[in-house]
Parts: sequence; C-alpha cells; structure tokens
Amino acid sequence: MNNSGSPQEMIPPVEGVAGGGTAYGWGDGSLQDQRILRGTIDPSRVPSSELVHVWCMPSTANVGPQETPRPLEPVSLLAARNERESIQIAIRPKVSWSGSNNAGVVQIQCTDLCSTSGERLVIGQSVTLRRVVPILGVPDALVPIDMPVSQINLLPGETTAIWVSIDVPSTQPPGQYDGELIVTATKTDAECAAQFLDKSEKYQVYRELRNCLDVIEHVDGKPVEEVVERAKSATTTLRRVLLSPSFSDFFSENGLLDMMDEDANLSIRLKLSLTVWDFVLPTTPSLPAVIGISDTVIEDRLGVEHGSAQWYDALELHFKWLLRYKISPYFCKWGNSMRVLTYTSPWPADHPKSDEFFSDPRLAAYAVPYSPVVPCGDLAKDYLQKEVEILRSKSHWNKAYFYLWDEPLNVQQYDAIRHQASEIHAYAPDARVLTTYYSGPSDAPLAPNNFEAFLKVPGFLRPHTQIYCTSEWVIGNREDLVKDIIAEIKPENNEEWWTYVCMGPSDPHPNWHLGMRGTQHRAVMWRVWKEGGTGFLYWGANCYEKATAASAEIKFRRGLPPGDGVLFYPGEVFSSSHEPVASLRLERLLSGLQVIFCFLILLSKFSFFYTTMTNKGA
Repeated sequence: MNNSGSPQEMIPPVEGVAGGGTAYGWGDGSLQDQRILRGTIDPSRVPSSELVHVWCMPSTANVGPQETPRPLEPVSLLAARNERESIQIAIRPKVSWSGSNNAGVVQIQCTDLCSTSGERLVIGQSVTLRRVVPILGVPDALVPIDMPVSQINLLPGETTAIWVSIDVPSTQPPGQYDGELIVTATKTDAECAAQFLDKSEKYQVYRELRNCLDVIEHVDGKPVEEVVERAKSATTTLRRVLLSPSFSDFFSENGLLDMMDEDANLSIRLKLSLTVWDFVLPTTPSLPAVIGISDTVIEDRLGVEHGSAQWYDALELHFKWLLRYKISPYFCKWGNSMRVLTYTSPWPADHPKSDEFFSDPRLAAYAVPYSPVVPCGDLAKDYLQKEVEILRSKSHWNKAYFYLWDEPLNVQQYDAIRHQASEIHAYAPDARVLTTYYSGPSDAPLAPNNFEAFLKVPGFLRPHTQIYCTSEWVIGNREDLVKDIIAEIKPENNEEWWTYVCMGPSDPHPNWHLGMRGTQHRAVMWRVWKEGGTGFLYWGANCYEKATAASAEIKFRRGLPPGDGVLFYPGEVFSSSHEPVASLRLERLLSGLQVIFCFLILLSKFSFFYTTMTNKGA
C-alpha cells in the first residue's frame, strides 16, 4: 500500500542532526477524498491509509517529530545467523479522529516471520518492537511496547517512530522469512467500550463465567459421573453466554469473519522480508568493546546499599543485559585524580558467579579489580595475590585486564600506575594492564611538542602497560598519524593498541553524542577496525546526573556534550520495568560491531580462497 500524495514528491535527506528530516509546516492534506472525512470520523469505517501516513526508515535515520512522509515500500533485510537487524516504521496522522487532544490511536500488530519450510522467527522472541522516545527533543530512547499487538497515541502534526528489531538465532536455518506489520487506525479504549456492554451486562457475563469456573475447577478426586455432570453444566452456561444478545450481535461466526475481513481491508499492511545467510557471526566478539557502568549511579538511583543482596542483583541484571549488545561491560567507581576501581564481577574470583561471568562466551574481556570491591577486613592484605593466582589457573585468564587509572596527566599519576602494575606483574608476569591517555605528563615533557610527547608515552610506561588505549580526539581527521602511533607499539611484547572516545572528537567525526547522524554512531567501531586497533573502551554507559529515585528525570552531566557517557536509560523512567532501556546509539554501536565481524569473516574466506588458488598454481 502506498501513502501517496503531492507533498511526497519533496523528500528531504533521510539523515539529519537532531531529528532526521528538515521540513517544517508539513501539509497533511493529501487525502484522496476529503469529503468522506467531513464531520465525525469513525476509523472502523474509513481505510487507515486515509487517516495516517506509514513509511519505513533505515536504522541510521534520526526520525524526529517533523519527519516528512515518504512512499510506503516493502522492507527487505539481510542478516547472518547470530545477528540483529533493525528498521524503523514511521507513522504520522493526516487528520484527527479522536475526541481528545491526541490525533487518534493506531493499533500495531506484527506477525511471525515464516519461511516456506515452516521455520519461524517468533514475535516477542526474535522479533521485537520498541517506540522511539525523544530525549532533549532528539529521538533516542527505545521503550518496549506490547507484542504482538499494541496501541499507541499519535499527536497532531507529529511523526512517531517504531523500532523493529529481528534477532536471528545461531541455529536458525538459512533462507527467506516473510511476515507483516499491520497498522490500523482505531478508536480509543473508552470509545470501543461504549459500543459494547454496559456495566450491568458486564456484571451478568462475569457472574455466568465465574459460576462456570466454580463448577469445573474442583473436579479432582470426584466420581466420573459427577465430573460428566459438571462438564455438561459448564457447557450449558458457556453456550448461554455465547448466544446471549450481548455477544451474538457482535461475535457470531459470520459477524466475526465480517469484522476480520473489514479490518483486513481497512488496515495498512507492510510486507517484511528477511534473508538469513548461511554463516554465523562469532559468539565471542573478535574485537573487544569494553564499556563502563557506574556502580555509584546504580546505588543512588535504585537506593541499594553497596554490597547488599539487592546491589548484587542490580549489577548482575545490568551485566547480562549489556552482553546482548556484544560488548564486555565493566563496573567502575571513580576515586581522586581519575584513579578508578574497575571490575567485571562484583564477587571474588573464587565465587561461582565470577566463573559464570568470566566464562560466558559472549564476554571478550573482563576487568580485574586491583583492590577489594566490597571491603573484606583482614583479607584485603593478600587480596590481589589470591585473586590473580585463582584467575591464572582458569582458561578465561586470557580475557583479563587491569584498568587502574584514567588519563594520567602528571609524573605522580604515571608513577602510581607503574607502582600498581609492578605489584600485579610480580604475581602474574603475563597480566595485561590497560592505560588510557591523550597526552604525556605535563610536568615532564617527553618531547618538544604535544603530539611527539603523546607518541613517547609507550616508552615512558613500558613495561608497566600492555594495552595502550589512546583518544581518537588526538587523531582527529589526521589518519596519517595512526601509523606513527602504531610504530610505537610492540606486538612482539604482547602489546596492543586500543582507542576510546570521551567528549571528543566532535562533529563531523564518529562519536555517540546525542543528535549526531546515525552513520556517525555506527562508524565509531568501523574507525577502530579501519585504523588497526584491536580493542575499544568507552568510559560510561549510565553516567547521568545524580538522582535518588529510579524514576527520576534523566539529566546529562554538566560540561559534557549531550549523551556523552550515556548509552542506556533506567527502565523505571518509562514504566514499571527494571530492565534498562536502550538508546538508538547503543543499537548503532551493535550494528557497527556486527559489520566488522562480517568483514572479518569475509576476509578470512577470501584469504583461504587466495591461499588455496596460489597453492594450486604453484
């Protein structure tokens, strides 16, 4: 079905900062026959295409309230197994048909996606729908809606977006899967209820059904004859209810079919097709993306005490939820002068939960705390040695790293890293210490200019750091500087080069600031791979301003670009759910990572093919 009309010929660019399209004052008067909509509009008698625009947008588009309609076209997606693909469905009212301040209500229904062989991608499991909610006027929060059927209110003159995600299981058979997303303009619940039973009729139906349940519910241990009699009585009651005027007028078999046919004719039906490729993305990410979660923010907002049972539960919920995004979360607590305590598991290394966390194949890297996460009295003295000895005996030790200090600025801070790293390496010479930095020590210049001093940091820290994690802000648009950075790293000594973003770089470079283009959000991880980095770090995913209530308004931290340090929101802000709410930017992070994994698989296959052909030629 095509939402056509003369204004559709003027289509602005899909992407745009802070809201996608740039058109304002959109004329919604493109109805095919205005005469049928004069007076009170009954959406059950008017095709939904006459009441709303529906169209599709890519996952990189920022679909704001003023996004302009486009033609409705079928959606065709491609995905590997163990990959998520997403699309946006935009809905905008053409007229108002509700008696309230809303333009009206639309019902959204999505079917399973089915293959010709009968395989399914099930709605609510593999297929999910979320509403795009603006933050500071910019589309960002993805709030879950009911599935498979949900109702949403539309505002006059504003576009609403629904984010549709399809998660393909690793074991899903390859092939083409088809389904539908159905949008139907409808009446509000109050208007619908008014058409059906009044209060006395509802109560009568309730009593009949309650009596029916009472008759049939307690049959265990009863003689067969009594069970048969009770079943007959229940059958009689159900038949009486179904044949009563209250039901028969609306839900007779012919009437129900007529209603279904009528809905099918009035609804807007979007064809959704997904082709599943015959290869699987790795369970363990081939490029680790480690992202921080502030435990202090969790403690403050949820009102949980550090080290309490509720605290452990909250951290475990966040850890497992973020693993879905193919990232390796770590928890962090900031100290003075950017000293940071980082840990992936809040439990000691010998606790079964720690082994569960670290052994999860979706986890590519985990942070080991330098000191106890929860105060443990006299045990703190030998804490580090015991933790390291336990972890070194595990098969997942190659995932471990220590992140001790964030962006050291002077000799004293660099010396603190050296001291702590020396202690770690005394117990585990093969331990990896990660240091983030964007400059050398300010009070002991390592070179005549800032960039040369920055390049000398590996030599200044060696052998006390194995993962040199540098700011992309330093590189900016000077991609030629990358080779100078890499030249200072010594892979033969098991050294690695990772990168990070924090505050900068700003537009037009890739980052996760609110309002940047979707391709900028996705390209953060592409840039890591393109430049030759072997890992990535992001300082915070939940670093909002302090609040002492879970449902408190979200406020970004002062002095930071909007969205910096925030990739998800507390679920309690939007509903009663305790599960975090993802941002568009987190979804695009995942998308960027998945593209890299596809590239690496493609390169490995090409390399194998090239080697095979070369050997045959030889």
